[in-house]
Amino acid sequence: MSKTMSGAPAITNTPTITSAPTIYVCTTCRPPGEPDSAVRPGAILATATAQAAAGTEVQVRPMRCLGNCSRGASAALRANGSWTYIFGGLDASCAEALIEGARLLARAADGILPWRGRPERLKRGMIARVPPLGFQEIDE
Repeated sequence: MSKTMSGAPAITNTPTITSAPTIYVCTTCRPPGEPDSAVRPGAILATATAQAAAGTEVQVRPMRCLGNCSRGASAALRANGSWTYIFGGLDASCAEALIEGARLLARAADGILPWRGRPERLKRGMIARVPPLGFQEIDE
């Protein structure tokens, strides 16, 4: 992940296709009612998550907004062909759990983040689970 002159993660709009597990972290998140600050909690989470991912196959992609402002800081986990999981109410202490969750999701044969083995922090705070592109519900 590239960085700005200040050492904060660089933000880009360039789409990158990757088969690696990916974590998208909102850098503009701040708790509701918190005053605007130079460094937002979402940016702190993005930096902590990128540091936790160092030396792993997990990609961390900072982005400007996940549209979950009332429950920020937020991050989304996805892997090639998997469901996407969006979590809120996160802070920098959740960085390791996000990495562990992304790796667990990447290993899931059915593309669903398993409950068993999921980090405790990812057993709560889930905002949404979004199906992969092309998903077809099977009627039973």
